[in-house]
Amino acid sequence: MAVQFPDLSSQQGLKQLDEYLLTRSYITGYEGSRDDLAVYAALKHLPVPAEFVNISRWHSHIAALIGPSFCGAAVGVHIESEAAASAVPTSSRDLAPAAADDDDLDLFGEETEEEAAAAAEREASKKAAGAKKKESGKSSVLLDVKPWDDETDMKKLEECVRSVSMQGLFWGASKLVQVVAGIKKLQIMMTIVDDEVSVDNLIEDYLTSEPNNEYIQSCDIVAFNKICEFQPFL
Repeated sequence: MAVQFPDLSSQQGLKQLDEYLLTRSYITGYEGSRDDLAVYAALKHLPVPAEFVNISRWHSHIAALIGPSFCGAAVGVHIESEAAASAVPTSSRDLAPAAADDDDLDLFGEETEEEAAAAAEREASKKAAGAKKKESGKSSVLLDVKPWDDETDMKKLEECVRSVSMQGLFWGASKLVQVVAGIKKLQIMMTIVDDEVSVDNLIEDYLTSEPNNEYIQSCDIVAFNKICEFQPFL
């Protein structure tokens, strides 16, 4: 069933979206989708982070996922006004000087050594960028973090989890889930860069080792999904 929100340019719409994202890392499911893109595009202006904490967290996360899809270096772009665009020449008389200049171009000149070297460098850069993009896959992981007993401070437990920081690791939304009477576990989302983070090492070497094992008894992987690259709209 489709998720519905009021107008996201209104305070009511932003408030509902912020409450919706309180326990979620994505609009639907456990990985980025076109639903996230649709809501991301509908937010014409990013709300004040202090007022809409969950929207700000989600917006930054989606922006981080979208960013690698555009691997080219940006040099800046200026969009002219409609009035300036109307000044573009359309008649053959307006285009005549440009056509005359084209007569001076040597379209079939031999390639110089400098041009050949530049072309080789561009080709090598494309291959390197393609290889890097292929290697730098991402995954969305849902983790169960269990305390020792009903006396474990769950707030401290979550602080221990989120205190673990490393390159390629991004913590997401979390919630407490009832296990048995009086005992709850922490369920938390995280996004990892596959080449930089091993979930098994994260659990064994960080979450369940000292000093975090004072609060954390064990961790289980509930869901592990590869994040698909966003494809541009045709």
